[in-house]
Amino acid sequence: MSNALNQKDKAWSGRFTEPVSELVQRYTASVNFDQRLARYDIQGSLAHAEMLAGVGLLSAKDLADLQHGLSQIQTEIDAGTFQWSIALEDVHLNIEKRLTDLIGDAGKRLHTARSRNDQVATDIRLWLRATIDEVRQALASLRLALIDQAEKHAQTIMPGFTHLQVAQPISFGHHLLAYAAMFARDDERLVEVRARVNRLPLGAAALAGTSYPIDRQKVASLLGFEAVCENSLDAVSDRDFAIEFTHAASLLMMHISRLSEELILWMTSRYGFVVLPDRFCTGSSIMPQKKNPDVPELARGKTGRVYGHLMGLLTLMKGQPLAYNKDNQEDKEPLFDTADTVLDTLRAFAEMIQGLEPQPEAMRRAALEGYATATDLADYLVKKGLPFRDAHEAVAHAVRAAVQKQCGLEDLSLAELKAFSPLVEADVHQVLTLEGSLKARNHLGGTAPDQVKAQAQKARSTLPKF
Repeated sequence: MSNALNQKDKAWSGRFTEPVSELVQRYTASVNFDQRLARYDIQGSLAHAEMLAGVGLLSAKDLADLQHGLSQIQTEIDAGTFQWSIALEDVHLNIEKRLTDLIGDAGKRLHTARSRNDQVATDIRLWLRATIDEVRQALASLRLALIDQAEKHAQTIMPGFTHLQVAQPISFGHHLLAYAAMFARDDERLVEVRARVNRLPLGAAALAGTSYPIDRQKVASLLGFEAVCENSLDAVSDRDFAIEFTHAASLLMMHISRLSEELILWMTSRYGFVVLPDRFCTGSSIMPQKKNPDVPELARGKTGRVYGHLMGLLTLMKGQPLAYNKDNQEDKEPLFDTADTVLDTLRAFAEMIQGLEPQPEAMRRAALEGYATATDLADYLVKKGLPFRDAHEAVAHAVRAAVQKQCGLEDLSLAELKAFSPLVEADVHQVLTLEGSLKARNHLGGTAPDQVKAQAQKARSTLPKF
């Protein structure tokens, strides 16, 4: 990347009597990271040029030259031959300088009726709109993987936990669909964020609008924006949309982190509920038996990284007066890294969940260890006419007796169970089976296998089509 540039070549050089120092050039330049906006900068410039020609501010020849020049620049960028210069500060001035070198004065006319302030705001929104679409696609793949596994394991029994203690039997498919529901809400948030991102700032110029007879609605239409930012001060200084995306990303990563924690627990020898594909794990440099869940652990850690970007962006904006300030250059790196982190994480998790190998026997053994059907016995007594609190007390005594005998509730004899309530009859042991517990919860949102299959089918129907 070149640093060589005469002070007179700066877009703003006429006001100054001495050149910017090399230290300040490095400190203030953003081209090292904002060059990823190049495609969107060119898109915005093409639409701006077409609008300028439409209102008579550019000739047909200038428009044709601009279209040709910008197309060539895009080709150079795609080929990796474009020469970026840190002395030109940012993506916008690098492209403008190359454009002027290619086509002469027409390149200088392109900046008519716009500023870098509304230009960068437009570029970021175009980039983020496309990025949200990528994130939603990756999220849909993860949701699909969860749904596929849930359907396969609608009848696979595992213990459900509260306080990490065995609580009640549930279906493994039901458990996975809880995460599918979380990720569905994440998708809803992304759709809402995208609608607010999809508003055009271009035309606000530096802060006050422009004296030229521009047509902002035409530019919005050409770029696929649904609306126009209607206050010029707000248009150039707003970064709410970036913060809102990072907030949505933080919630998404929080859900990823919860799933990660469970996968990490489940694959330990103490649980043994799942086997992760080897390609998502690593070993130990000293302990040859180890298989470490690196991907879930890293995702758990990277969640904090995304949270940090959210706090950074909130802090960046909290004290800024209107309108644009150079502080806003600091919005891009956390925003870019948030998107990269979320995309990489989602793509890894979608493939990892597809390859997940549940271990039904280990899950069943665990479900049998914690008196998971105690609530079912209480419900049984209530249906026989006993008030719930009395039923709760009777079952608590039954559990204590089973603990003393070191057996399950289902292993107590009919006579032993009748000692805790005369309402107990011969049909009680059907209630105390794991399968009976699941089947009894056959209502909307319940863990009965038929309900799990219905939930999975509904979840599949809500996946976005791309």
